[in-house]
Amino acid sequence: MVLQDLRFSLRQLIKSPEFTWTALISLALGIGATTAIFSVLYAGLLNPYPYRNADRIVPLTIYSREGGRSGVNPNAAQIRVLQQLPIVESVLTTGSQSMNLTGHEFPENVSVAGLFGDTFSDLGVPPLLGRGILLSDANKDPQSVAVLSYKFWQRHFFGDVGVLGRTLQLDRKNYQIVGVAAPRFTWSTADVYVPMTLTQDPDTTFIVYLRLRPGVTYEAANAALQPVVEQFASEMPKHFPDHFKVKVEALNAWAFRRVGGTVFAMFAAVMLLLVIGCGNVSILLLAQGTARQHELAVRAAMGAGRGRIMRQLLSESLLLAAIGATLGIWMSYAMLAGIRLLLPPYAFPSEAVIRINWTVLLFGVGVALAMGVLFGIWPALQLSRTQLGQIMQSSGPRMTAGGRARRIHDVLIAGQIALTLLLLVASGSAIKGFVHMLHRPLGYNPHNVMSVGIPLRNNSYTTWPERATYFEQIRASAAETPGVTIAAISIFSNPPRSGWDGRFEVLGKPSSEPQMAYVHLVSSEYFAVLHIPVLRGRVWSATENHNAAHVAIINRTLAQRYFPDGDPLGHSVKLGMVQDSQILSAPNLADSWLPIIGIVDDFLDDGLSNPVQPAILVPYSLSLPPGIQILVRTEAPPLTLINAVKKHLAQVNPDQQTQSRIEELVAWISNGPEWQREHLAAWIFGFFAWLAVALAAVGLYSVVSYTVAQRTNEFGIRMALGAQRGNLLRLVFASTFGSVSGGIVAGIGLSLAASSLIAKWAQGNVRDLVMLAAAAIVLVVVAAMACVVPAQHAAAIDPMTALRCE
Repeated sequence: MVLQDLRFSLRQLIKSPEFTWTALISLALGIGATTAIFSVLYAGLLNPYPYRNADRIVPLTIYSREGGRSGVNPNAAQIRVLQQLPIVESVLTTGSQSMNLTGHEFPENVSVAGLFGDTFSDLGVPPLLGRGILLSDANKDPQSVAVLSYKFWQRHFFGDVGVLGRTLQLDRKNYQIVGVAAPRFTWSTADVYVPMTLTQDPDTTFIVYLRLRPGVTYEAANAALQPVVEQFASEMPKHFPDHFKVKVEALNAWAFRRVGGTVFAMFAAVMLLLVIGCGNVSILLLAQGTARQHELAVRAAMGAGRGRIMRQLLSESLLLAAIGATLGIWMSYAMLAGIRLLLPPYAFPSEAVIRINWTVLLFGVGVALAMGVLFGIWPALQLSRTQLGQIMQSSGPRMTAGGRARRIHDVLIAGQIALTLLLLVASGSAIKGFVHMLHRPLGYNPHNVMSVGIPLRNNSYTTWPERATYFEQIRASAAETPGVTIAAISIFSNPPRSGWDGRFEVLGKPSSEPQMAYVHLVSSEYFAVLHIPVLRGRVWSATENHNAAHVAIINRTLAQRYFPDGDPLGHSVKLGMVQDSQILSAPNLADSWLPIIGIVDDFLDDGLSNPVQPAILVPYSLSLPPGIQILVRTEAPPLTLINAVKKHLAQVNPDQQTQSRIEELVAWISNGPEWQREHLAAWIFGFFAWLAVALAAVGLYSVVSYTVAQRTNEFGIRMALGAQRGNLLRLVFASTFGSVSGGIVAGIGLSLAASSLIAKWAQGNVRDLVMLAAAAIVLVVVAAMACVVPAQHAAAIDPMTALRCE
């Protein structure tokens, strides 16, 4: 009996191909899109880590009064204090450094993490091969053993399982390879892991993560840690701001700040798409069920019971939902593959593996099946409330639809239109924001410029004169490379997000409020490399740079804000320079005033979305960290000259490595969090919005076609009584546009109500009347196009054909 029902159901679906394909595509798109986006949300943000009790592992962070965020790096004695706190179960201690990997054509910079204790066991992720770093490896002198990350193993040893016992040379010291980490173990995003001891030097600090005890909330942890960290600040005042608040955060808090809002908004959008798709199928099932009431009445008159009819209808709707769900599963994998191509490369933790979430997939399938059951058996429920004789007296295909069915259709169509308009407005806002970002003036020219990172080995060039001379030799060597037009030194000053936010003072202009500006340490060639125009004054000379002259250049924003009625040239500023044991400051820098010698035009220094901030540019030789960037402007595409630049650097120092990630400045823009967020939102929301438009158009076409078919005898009577073709066209359009206009009004209301929410992830203005009007016009045009063909069919009805069976 069941097989008989399924065979008949399959024939019914084949008999109505337009209805079948529309319903199947609606279900597949809704289920596939919802599953794909939630899979990104779950694997990238909600559960990205393979570590045991990852929700209780927190970095120790503080926020300054100005809102700046920084990590707390305690020394060995302070780590022991943290270990004794009642709220702390354990402390995961890590040291990070860059080391030279030798044995290749050029020295390669390798990120090395020093681990103290049994970190692999503590995190609950056993190595893929061999063993992890053990506490016994660092009891006295650290043993020369190393564990490779999975990616490093694949890149350098091509996945050779015989790598254990082989030697790896780092900084000309041999390390025996004792293990290979699991693919998802990327702690500290290191290439290699080595053992580490906790030195008793109070100036040596470490990166720590706290594993909170079960039941300890973040608020309780903050309250317990505040006095402890304040004690640390009194011991190391140079490492802390004057006023701060301790705020422990989840491991993936940074990912939530970067793309969390966008991903959650996308999930809300695809849920709307799922609702639209299910609404589409509901409309189709209701329309088809109304059209089949005559058939069902005949069956009932011939002895078929209500249960038998409901079972047949249930078989048809469940078969439709099952096929749609199967297509939805396939669609979810296809959509996820496409979304992966659009995801920002560094948006989520490196441990995250984006794959299909079966829980959500089953949820979507369940929704589809429930919807199929509810609206599939609706005609049978309606039949039980209707007089069979009344239905039998009317010719079935031409029966006029009941008022209840029409009202249900109108409500569903209006809801579908409203949700589609909301998606259109949201996508328009995202696209408008992204386009605005693309056309925003940068203030500099990033084309044909690449950034080459130059890290220094530990304990190298330990005096200020040695380091200053070496950096200038490196810059000059890079500039001499054939194809390079000019090279400059930049210390963390690669726009559009560059420099660091620091306090400054203006001589003779005391202020009760903190004065903040982005400080840039650069060489005099920096302005020529980036084509930043000098508006007034001059740039310091090479001799002044070599001698660490106490001079400064400001941007136009700082000049206008702090010198609105005067000439900044000749005034002096004082900077709160970063103090660190690895940074070598020029002689007599402390408490020195820097005369302003020039004003440059504004360039983006606080990202693509924020306004240009006040900026102060000073010679990089004033403060020398153990690493710089060389900005190289080239005649040819910059990345084609990487090896040539490396060869010239090797002439200065054969052991000088470069950062493994060398990129053009254009890539610094496209890899920035704002660009990636807006790019992702524009593409995904635009795609889903137009899918919703297509679904609404197809659903509207189908229901209007069914309505016209049901009203065939009515149209025949009207034409027999003198109605013209235009009258019937207007009748069809008027019956549809009532629900469409209601949906547009409701959609505009929804868009305005959700404007503040949409503004959190899209730069465009949702309340823009032009955008709202454009979205409404698009839906009106789509609705008109969906009604054209059915309306023409209605106008072409032969009155005699329509009345012959009456």
